[in-house]
Amino acid sequence: MSKIIIRQDLVTNPDDLTKICPFGAIEYDNNYLSINAACKMCNICVKTGPQGVFSCFEEKVEEIDKSLWRGISVYVDHHHGHIHPVTYELIGKAKELAAKIKHPVYCLFIGRDISQTAHSLLAYGVDDVFVYDNPELEDFRIEPYTAVFEDFINRQKPSIILVGSTNLGRSLAPRVAARFGTGLTADCTILDVDEDTNLAQIRPAFGGNIMAHIYTPNHRPQFATVRYKVFSAPQKISQPTGKVTSCDIANQALQSRIRVLSTKDKEKVRSVEDAEIIVVAGRAVKNQKDLDIINKLAEQLGGMVAVTRPLIEAGLADARLQIGLSGRTVKPKLLIACGVSGAIQFVAGMDKADMIFAINNDDNAPIFNIAHYGIVGDVFEIVPRLMELLDQSRKM
Repeated sequence: MSKIIIRQDLVTNPDDLTKICPFGAIEYDNNYLSINAACKMCNICVKTGPQGVFSCFEEKVEEIDKSLWRGISVYVDHHHGHIHPVTYELIGKAKELAAKIKHPVYCLFIGRDISQTAHSLLAYGVDDVFVYDNPELEDFRIEPYTAVFEDFINRQKPSIILVGSTNLGRSLAPRVAARFGTGLTADCTILDVDEDTNLAQIRPAFGGNIMAHIYTPNHRPQFATVRYKVFSAPQKISQPTGKVTSCDIANQALQSRIRVLSTKDKEKVRSVEDAEIIVVAGRAVKNQKDLDIINKLAEQLGGMVAVTRPLIEAGLADARLQIGLSGRTVKPKLLIACGVSGAIQFVAGMDKADMIFAINNDDNAPIFNIAHYGIVGDVFEIVPRLMELLDQSRKM
């Protein structure tokens, strides 16, 4: 681990030194120059500051015995036994990684009355499903679920743990990682593993302008969260060989300061993530009248409308329909991009679509770099014509 050290005795003009850092990480308080949490470890202060005032100190990290950590685990995200499909996608990726390093694939299943459901996971090629089935675990509460997760890690010592980037997963995974003083990379889009069991965690950073490659070589377990629709679920196998292991934990460990008085299921709405055909409205859509044209095309195709960020900011669409880094990740069979420029922030959320069809009046738009088919022209001339052709083909 690295940190910036300041020689206070060499500081002559602290006000000038606070201007060195472009991130505002250098501040002067209570007669001392200090580094705050905004520090990016870029070493600009070391390179451009007065000689000797700033220095980068590398703390020695003791190497761990990686042979003591074995297996790739997937947290089973579910609601009262109904498993979220991101779990199956993570199992598929876990199997792929495990094959490279010859490790087993585990699942961690926490809840109440879930033992029977746990057996269904074996059909996806899991080696062992560890089940914590307890009345105290019926509803998600962060303290008992963290205690169970911690107990599982202490028992099995998995090298890698994958968690879905759902509301529950984003709450649970960081808390468990903090218990073990290890790293966690959120919203990974690519995962790989080397022969030394180090997990390569790759995700867009700085607004999607770079792909950050993150490693945790000196700590275990290695945590990563992944969004729904990033990976593919594996095929079921006819004769599974895995097993289900029931685990016990003392009720004292499940104590919580949170009491669930009642629960109410959210109204089910059609999710853009599950749509097989998506028509995306981009910046070219300026008002509700424009959006209505896009809606008609989606309706004609039996698909859904999604949008890019400008339409959310303009108040033309629900945020749940946004695709991209700050929105949803989708993997439809067909995606039609209408007036979408193809900024990397958007592309990160849809580039795995089976077929991408782009319409844009700018022949240099980045969207054409990933589109399988494209038309250069005015969206509001092409879309109506496209709908006419669809009508004609159905009458034939």
